[in-house]
Amino acid sequence: MSDETPILAPSYDPSAFESRLYAEWEDGGVFKPRGEGTPYVVLLPPPNVTGTLHMGHAFQHTLQDALIRYHRMHGFDALWQMGTDHAGIATEMVVARNLAREGLTRDGLGRAGFIDKVWEWREQSGHTIERQMRRLGASGDWSRSMFTMDPMAADAVIESFVRLHEDGLVYRGKRLVNWDPVLKTAISDLEVVNEEEDGHLWSISYPLADGSGTLVVATTRPETMLGDTAVMVHPEDDRYAHLIGKAVKLPLTDREIPIIADAYVDREFGTGVVKVTPAHDFNDYLVGQRHALPLINIFTPDAVTNEHVPEKYRDLDRYVARKAVLADLEAQELLVETKPHKLQVPRGDRTGQVIEPYLTDQWFVKMDGLAKRGMELVEKGDVQFVPPNWINTYRHWMENIQDWCISRQLWWGHRIPAWYDAASGTCYVGRSEDEVRAKHALGSDVALTQDNDVLETWFSSQLWPISTMGWPDEAKMAQLGYDRYVPSSVLVTGFDIIFFWVARMIMATDHFTGRVPFRDVYITGLVRDKDGQKMSKSKGNILDPLDIIDGIAIDSLVAKRTTGLMQPKMAEKIEKATRKEFPDGIAAHGADPLRFTMAALAGPGRDIKFDLGRAEGYKNFCNKLWNATRFVLMNTEGKTFSGKPAPVTDAEKWILARLEETTVQAAEHFASYRFDLLSQALYEFAWNEFCDWFVELAKPALNGSDAAAADSTRHTLLHVLESLLRLLHPLVPFVTEQLWRSVAPRLSIDASTISLQAYPEAGDNTGDFAQAEGDIEWLKAMVSALRRIRSELGVSPAKQIALLVQGGGEIECKRMGRFDSQLRFLNRIERIDVLNGEPPAAAGALVGEMKLFVPLEGLVDLGAERARLDKELKRVEGELAKSTNKLASDTFVQNAPAAVVEQERQRLTDWTAQRDALAAQRARLG
Repeated sequence: MSDETPILAPSYDPSAFESRLYAEWEDGGVFKPRGEGTPYVVLLPPPNVTGTLHMGHAFQHTLQDALIRYHRMHGFDALWQMGTDHAGIATEMVVARNLAREGLTRDGLGRAGFIDKVWEWREQSGHTIERQMRRLGASGDWSRSMFTMDPMAADAVIESFVRLHEDGLVYRGKRLVNWDPVLKTAISDLEVVNEEEDGHLWSISYPLADGSGTLVVATTRPETMLGDTAVMVHPEDDRYAHLIGKAVKLPLTDREIPIIADAYVDREFGTGVVKVTPAHDFNDYLVGQRHALPLINIFTPDAVTNEHVPEKYRDLDRYVARKAVLADLEAQELLVETKPHKLQVPRGDRTGQVIEPYLTDQWFVKMDGLAKRGMELVEKGDVQFVPPNWINTYRHWMENIQDWCISRQLWWGHRIPAWYDAASGTCYVGRSEDEVRAKHALGSDVALTQDNDVLETWFSSQLWPISTMGWPDEAKMAQLGYDRYVPSSVLVTGFDIIFFWVARMIMATDHFTGRVPFRDVYITGLVRDKDGQKMSKSKGNILDPLDIIDGIAIDSLVAKRTTGLMQPKMAEKIEKATRKEFPDGIAAHGADPLRFTMAALAGPGRDIKFDLGRAEGYKNFCNKLWNATRFVLMNTEGKTFSGKPAPVTDAEKWILARLEETTVQAAEHFASYRFDLLSQALYEFAWNEFCDWFVELAKPALNGSDAAAADSTRHTLLHVLESLLRLLHPLVPFVTEQLWRSVAPRLSIDASTISLQAYPEAGDNTGDFAQAEGDIEWLKAMVSALRRIRSELGVSPAKQIALLVQGGGEIECKRMGRFDSQLRFLNRIERIDVLNGEPPAAAGALVGEMKLFVPLEGLVDLGAERARLDKELKRVEGELAKSTNKLASDTFVQNAPAAVVEQERQRLTDWTAQRDALAAQRARLG
């Protein structure tokens, strides 16, 4: 790292130093754990290797980085474990698209050739998101970054599968799964997006087998009736009690199916009769299990009808089959009614295709025992949710858990370690084919074929807390500090993956190691746009964090938002909205303003509405900090101090007391994960108390004749600024580093980076400052009141004024004497007199019990001021009349909510006080 003290540029320009500083931190090993002190570990939820940094990442990574920087500065052995996920489906799709541009196909290359292409792509393009995280300032230990397809991770995955199989917790069976007919693979619930769409509800007549009548059922998927194995009524529905146990003829087929009774049926919906298709509906599947119904799968993997339907309907796409079925039902007068119907349609988040509940052979993990143990660990507090109410979400899922489908029909991923003997039909599970052959005494004459499927991504991700620490290899575990860093301290993640990842990490880590994976789970909300809408490509409201950091021209922004949209009208609409919202593109803000925005919006567990205007405001904050530092450096030129200041002036004592209180608040807010309150406290202290008030209050001493007060004030300015930069560093690391390097040498601090400085602690700035605090708050009130008078009168800040004071208690009168010179300096007052009688034409204010009057003679045009006051009086009297009339109305007082009535009474009081003050001021003008 550079030892040169940087010369501050005239204004804040993050592009001049952010990338340089990050490279210095990383090259200098700042982000590596020290191996000493209390461990503090944060696990990065590994982003997809195909992905780029989005607003959700920027939000969560900011909070994780703030935590790790804070604890690193507190002397903890801080480790932020980095890494990326291999993202099976997403990666296969990306590479397949790239191959198509070259005229190649996945199947044409074969499995080995395709996997080679994936690795080739990963080396060229798979590190993008990690580079972008660096741009945000993420201070993780990149030397330990792990990819879930790395050999160490792969060994953990294979070991866990084998152990679960040996424990009787992994099995292969035919069950219903979410099936994507385009990808031709099972997918998880997280990869299914359920959206309300317009559809139809068809009512179909099912004739009773004995010819005595019909039952009418309603369905949104008439083609699946070809796989019906029962119709169902409620056991307590008197309309159908006499039919339970009988049969109906399944239309368009030669089959008869039973009429069964099950409490699942909603008697109030439709006719109260429901068709049961166990192989094509998850709820029907459970009904089928209870009633031992047969399962008839009518589709092929690409959603085309198969040999289990009548020949007329075979080899048809599911929607073509639907039309054929409906046409024949209508021809046979069995289609009773068709009506519009809103329904939840499950679509694959990658392909957009409607997902089929599909019966297929898959590998599963038995979850009931694991879930019971996972629930115990959270209930007894070994793992704690923040905010604590999220335990209810966790508990609900754990108590209703189903066995977990862990296999995927892909090539990219961890191939399932199972081998089949085609001759005997036996399946063997082992760590390798050699182990399988040795364990089961299988000679070379026995042909074995490895299972073609891979394990789903969440299976490898559940091992993240221990696979990153070398498990199960004891030598690697010792090398990477397994005993030191497991469990980790906190996991920061969104509520949407409590089920899919958080819960599974808890269960897996406990099952394999007897430990919990982490102590705290801090649950964040989701980042939405400024109107609270979910950010999506189709809405054209996605913001790219890198565009906010580095800026983007409007044409480039439009191109980014509309590229890939299939519908020209949608692209045109998005372009128009984008140009209206960002006519000049997005200006560069730098990483720190974006980070501060994210932290400031991070309320406990709620979604955040991201408004770019907030980022602009925090850019101004960074600029304010920059300018205040320049002021301090200019006023301490040639001066060097050491140790803590011994304050001479009341202003110094006040700012030191405020610094102490802010330090206490920062510790409290970090401990409770209240980043919003942390940001608010630091912003208030930095902007209002230091940059505004203390800089102003320091000027009388800096420009006065008391050399001791001037030097003490310089020392305090540097001390408080340096402490403030350390307080802010976890949130805004770049600007604080750049400024600190200029400030630290003047306090005789010999260090190269703020990142490894001690974070301010309570007790650093204690003293008997109570009287000074009260005095300075009074002085601030006086200065504010006089400045407000100047502003209202339009008097130039450079123009001298006279001040008349009247009344006030003993303490206030003493303060007037003590702060005479400060008041004169800060308010450009040429004289201060005590007023005994009636005031002349003057503008007034009240501070405590002391009345302040600024004579208007020579300051303003009295005629214009009378006219202004008359106009304002008229406006206030109008508002007063409105409140009076409202409260005089019995209808309003009796019918309006109590809070509204009380609010109106307060308004009446406020308007009355304003009217009286204006009237008195007007009377003084004659």
